[in-house]
Amino acid sequence: MDITESTAGSVKVAALKGRLDTATAPAAEAKLLALLEGGAKLVADMTEVHYVSSAGLRVLLKAAKQAKSAGGAFALAGPQAPVREVLEISGFDKILAIHPTRDAAVAGIG
Repeated sequence: MDITESTAGSVKVAALKGRLDTATAPAAEAKLLALLEGGAKLVADMTEVHYVSSAGLRVLLKAAKQAKSAGGAFALAGPQAPVREVLEISGFDKILAIHPTRDAAVAGIG
């Protein structure tokens, strides 16, 4: 998994690419949690993530919890159909802010 960082105003953006699974979850978690330090606002751009396992879901949930407890914000942007389906089946679409595009997510938490 590759994670590319950028910013859009006061919002940090982490563009994830590849699979978010047992093999990649520890590194992804460390990166996302580091980006959320200090109550930051973070969008995880999921447009190039093609698979999310339960380990990946745990990473997303942990990031959302850290953001909330630190007074920040966390949102997902652009999950593709297979990933969106996993988020819906698991009920994560009720827990996480999910937006269709990066711009919509930035506007939503910015």
